[in-house]
Amino acid sequence: MEFNDRFSRRIKLTEEGWNHIVETHPELKDMLEDLKGVLEDPELIKKSVYNENVVLFYRYYGHIYQGKHMCVVVRLDEESIVTAYITDRIKKGEIVWEKN
Repeated sequence: MEFNDRFSRRIKLTEEGWNHIVETHPELKDMLEDLKGVLEDPELIKKSVYNENVVLFYRYYGHIYQGKHMCVVVRLDEESIVTAYITDRIKKGEIVWEKN
């Protein structure tokens, strides 16, 4: 699968990557469209504090557990999704882009 991110980059999600996501975060198995929405229309993008090639896309969804963020972790040098998860906390790190 491929998605366009906020900056029109083509971001890959391999079958292996999707399997990893749904095995480690099974609550996401029916949320592929929401994941796509995080990439296309994030509210916040932050740099990883651990890897300069990794960014974290965040978007808040009111319908997920009465309101949580979905985070999609993207490796920019490979233009691929590493993982995705639901969270109520935004990680530390430099802000790359923020929605007004």
